[in-house]
Formats: sequence, structure tokens, C-alpha cells
Amino acid sequence: MTSRRTLLAAAAAVPAVLLAEAPAQAAPATAAPAATTTLLATDPIAHLLRRATFGATPADLAQARKLGVSGWLDRQLDPAAIADPVCDKVLRRLPLAGATPSAVRATVRTHSYEAFGQLSRAAIVRAAWSNRQLFESVVMFWANHLHIAAPSSGVWDTRADYDVQVIRKHALGRFADMLKASARHPAMLTYLDQRSSAKAHPNENYARELMELHTVGLEYSEADVKAASRLLTGMTVGASGGYTYDASKHATGAVGILGFRHANAKADGESAALAFIDHLARHRATATRIAEKLCLRFVADEAPASLVTRLADVYLKNDTAIVPVLRALFTSAEFAAATGQKTRTPFEDMIATIRVLGLQPESSGTAALDALHNAMADAGNAPFRWSPPNGFPDVAAAWASPSGFVQRCNLHLNLATGWYPKQLTRPDDLLTSLVPALPATYGGLVDALATRLIGTRLPAAHTAAVLSVASKLPNTPLNSRDKSLAGAAPYLIALVLDAPSFQLR
Repeated sequence: MTSRRTLLAAAAAVPAVLLAEAPAQAAPATAAPAATTTLLATDPIAHLLRRATFGATPADLAQARKLGVSGWLDRQLDPAAIADPVCDKVLRRLPLAGATPSAVRATVRTHSYEAFGQLSRAAIVRAAWSNRQLFESVVMFWANHLHIAAPSSGVWDTRADYDVQVIRKHALGRFADMLKASARHPAMLTYLDQRSSAKAHPNENYARELMELHTVGLEYSEADVKAASRLLTGMTVGASGGYTYDASKHATGAVGILGFRHANAKADGESAALAFIDHLARHRATATRIAEKLCLRFVADEAPASLVTRLADVYLKNDTAIVPVLRALFTSAEFAAATGQKTRTPFEDMIATIRVLGLQPESSGTAALDALHNAMADAGNAPFRWSPPNGFPDVAAAWASPSGFVQRCNLHLNLATGWYPKQLTRPDDLLTSLVPALPATYGGLVDALATRLIGTRLPAAHTAAVLSVASKLPNTPLNSRDKSLAGAAPYLIALVLDAPSFQLR
């Protein structure tokens, strides 16, 4: 029987072989290279679920095939109608993840990181075990777009509430409403320094990021920033820690910003500021930028220009409503043609591994969640832990590195073997749960594992690389009494997960 040490050494060596045929960079969806498309099956249902979920399970695929694309989208775009008992049960262990600012203050010491930690772990729970997969994917998109780093200074008590009242509340609503909710939330006002802005010394930070990151992009001038920072004065945080409008801090005077004009003659300028934010939400440049970012998230690393234009039109025609834009995206020809044009981030890779292996939450406590969070912190991709206000990058090149690939491989092996985190609930027999009928050979087993874990067989060279973990495996017949099988199986599973095919969304 091959020793564990030999298998470990082989596991460390094989990923370089597998990586050799991986596509170096995603190309436009309109011209998918053969080297990429052959790594994934072109099944439209599987393609939809690879993009619109954090990883398709057999149950997900069966349901989507029964409902069809339109029916599945209808169901997922009505998340309140989807029961979520497993996710809800685990979230009850993380009460601060959705707590109000006052509840956080009453529970933990000032400037504690506890609420940040629970919020990040709740994101892992929802991605891994929620039945509302499309909703959670869209929530993560908007959290990244209207990003507030967690942890970050000053929002220890308000960041969890921001997640509830801004992102999750409006994720499938209208962007204009979400943008105004963000502008009036103490977490955003604190994170981008708006709370310190006053007529004597307007702070330009929020005004700049409101335009550059949240709405129109680099369409503004420095004069626009100065005018916007004056117009937004008065929007601040009150003594109780909540949003308030302080008319005494507002700078009056006519403004003209990106086509928005207002006399701004009254000290009570909140209505003028909100009108400006509405103007930005409905600006054509904002529509184009949001459409492009949605394409980068769900379609390809180079957003198809034709689809960006159509989605921007849908966004404006529907008064910034998000659901019509998502429907148009997922039913577009450009989306259908984009198989293999997105690569998983470390977080997406970890969650997809958990879901495809059928791993379930620990029976009690949060030790496994702590371990998963720490693994993502090491990978630089723990939820919300991106320091700049621009949010995590969403293209393959940003996450491509030898060390990052080794981290993925190590996590695949840890999850496949049950070594770490050991507290997750596992199938009694992982191999049998993945491949109920044992093939006649190890080669057939690798084919069966790849079909189950990825949806298609690996290319021949990649199968050979997996089998090279031990020289005897390719020629060894299989039977249920094979003593080497139990020891080899977790490594074979992990090596299939290491393949470039699994790295693609």
C-alpha cells in the first residue's frame, strides 16, 4: 500500500502539472478559447449555477433542471419564499452578525472586534449552506460595491447593522434606495469621514468615493468633488450614534455637479443632498458602470460591451431596479457563451469545495467557522477584510500566484480528509457519497470523481497527473476490499479539486 508520506509528496507535486494547461487569462465571452471551454461542460444549467451560486450541489442541479432557467431564476429572486432552516440554525450562534448598534454596544466592550468576526463568519455560513444562493451572491456583490472594510476604525458597533439595513434590505430592490440608505448610515458616514464634514471644513472623502466608486466612476472633476462635499455637509452621526442631519453644519450656495443643479439656498439642505444622490444613481455613467461590474462578477473578466450597453438600458428603463437587470444578464446570449470565463476567488473555491463535498455545519459552536475564516484571512480573502474602499478585485489575475494555488491545494486536502476543520459534519463515507458505484479501475474512479465534482471528465493529461500520486494506481483494478483505496481516496478527491477545471466558475 502506498504510504501516506508518498501520497503527500505527490499531492504537493501534482498541482504544477495540472496548472500547466490552465488558461492564463480569461478572454472575452464572445470568443472563448478552446483551451478553456474544453475544461468545462457547456451544459447551460450547470453554467448558470456555477455563476449564480457559490457552488452547485446535486440537489441544486436537479431542482434547476426541473424548473428550467426561468423557473429557477423566479424562485431564487424571491428569497423570502425559500425556507433556510440549516443556515438559520447556525446563524443563531452569531447574534451580533445582524445586531443593531445599540445591541452591539450593550453586549461587547467599546471597539471590540467581536461583531466584525461574527459578521464575517455569518457570510461563510450563508455562502456555504443557504438555500438562497442567488440572493447571497448578489448580496456579496453589493457589499463589495458599497464596501466598508470590517474590521475598520470607528464602525465596531455599526458595521453589522449596515449589512442588514443597507445591503441585505436593498440587494434585490432599487439601487437608488440602497445608495441613499448607504449615504445615511453611520457606518458609511464614519468609514469615509463624512461625519466630520462641516461647512467650515468640508471633507471631500465621501463625496469623491460616492462618485468614483459608488456611481459614475472617473467622470467627475475636482470642482465636482468640492461642490459635492459642500452639498453633503450636514449629513452626519448624532450623539446617540445614529444618522442625523445637522443643518448648522450645512454649507449653502448654488451647485452644479455632473448635470445636477440646485440653488442650495437653505441651511436645511438634506433634500438637496438626497436629490443629488438620486441624480447620481440614475446617471447614464452609473448605469454603465454597474452593468460592467455585474458582467465582471457574473459573466467574464472582460465585460462584453454589447451586454453592458443592454443592461445599462434595462437599469435606466426600470428606474434602477436590480432584478430586471439580473434577469437580462442571466438570460443573455453573452452569458450563455461565457462558459469557463471566470475563475474562483479563494473564498469561492473554499465554499464550492464545502458544498460539492456535502460537508455540513458543526453540530454546535463555531470552531469550524473560526478555522474557515482564518484560512481565508491567510489567503487575503476573508469576507469584508479588504482595507481600501474599492472592495475586493473580481478578476482572475488579481488572485493568481503560486503561493495562492498551494493554499487552495492544502485546503482541498484538509477538507477532503477531514483534518481541518475537523468539526464539520461529514458524510459517513465521503467516497461512497460521491461515487456510489465503484468503477473497475482507478482511472475510472478519477473520471467518476471529476464528473461528480466538476461536471465533466478531466482532460487526459490532467487525469494522468492525478493518477501519478502512486505508480501502481493507473494499473490497479478496484474492488471494495482494496486496502489501498481508503487511504488513496481523499488524496484523489483533493487532486481532482486542484485541477484547473474546478478553479473555473
